[in-house]
Amino acid sequence: MTNIRSIARLAGVSVSTVSRVLNDHPYVKEEKRQKVLDAVEQLNYIKNANAVHLSKGKTYSIGVVLPYLNLPYFGEILQGIAGEALKHGYHVQLFQTNYDTVAELDAFHRLQMKEVDGLILTSRSNSIEVLAPFIGSNVVFCENVSTHSCKKVFINHYHGIRRGVEYLYSKGHSCIGLCLHRTFGTNSEERIRGFRDSLEAASHQVRDEWIFNDCYDLEDGRNVVKVWEQLKERPSCIIVTSDQVSSGIIAEAAKRGIKIPEDLAILSYDNHPIADALDITSFEVPIRKMGEESFKSFLENAHPTPVILETKLFERGSV
Repeated sequence: MTNIRSIARLAGVSVSTVSRVLNDHPYVKEEKRQKVLDAVEQLNYIKNANAVHLSKGKTYSIGVVLPYLNLPYFGEILQGIAGEALKHGYHVQLFQTNYDTVAELDAFHRLQMKEVDGLILTSRSNSIEVLAPFIGSNVVFCENVSTHSCKKVFINHYHGIRRGVEYLYSKGHSCIGLCLHRTFGTNSEERIRGFRDSLEAASHQVRDEWIFNDCYDLEDGRNVVKVWEQLKERPSCIIVTSDQVSSGIIAEAAKRGIKIPEDLAILSYDNHPIADALDITSFEVPIRKMGEESFKSFLENAHPTPVILETKLFERGSV
């Protein structure tokens, strides 16, 4: 088996010189560097990655915990993380959980085994109390974790939803529904809290039957329209936290002769390109930026100030 001693013998240099060349040490004479590189090529030597990781104490790999790969929201976060990781010479290792608590804990066990240098949680299913023993400066949350001192980068979902409700009030709507991925988890809870606070501040009733849950994709959006049509009293507008779900609502509404926005107005979030294509009024949620900032936070040795990102409204024809 080829090793650095074999390279040293063939190149006629010391083992330490070979090591410096393989690790890109700057203080090696060019003549010796070339001899080593020629020997490496001749012997078809490939560095043992595990040995390099052990010697440097790093894998240069960042783990990303996310529930699903096929949703634009998580895809955008991943794009942001991957772009920054590439700039800094890191690889990305994905841990898809499907919101399974055991699968999520497995990612933390991989961190303990030093298979990755850190973790970025785009969303989670375990409680902070369960995860607390594993949380250090190499773990970043994409949510406003308030019960634990940790690194966090998050979108101000509470303020974003309140801005959405206020916008709908300005358009004459008071009967407003809400469509969410899920009703638990910090980000979802912040959206619901913002929604309830806005309605209660204006003395409007919060109707539980107007809150649609478990909505992730186009088909879920189609089902929202079917449920909405069966309601005795209907909201005149629905705030939808995903452009993909909004697209399903608009497609099914067209199929059933429901006019948008005359019969049902849609205010969406994400401002994905599909929102522009389908003329959906949507708040831009800086998801990719959140991914970028999460990786930058991971690189920080200490606990930096939390990064808070805001939304921006793009008015189109669905309200």
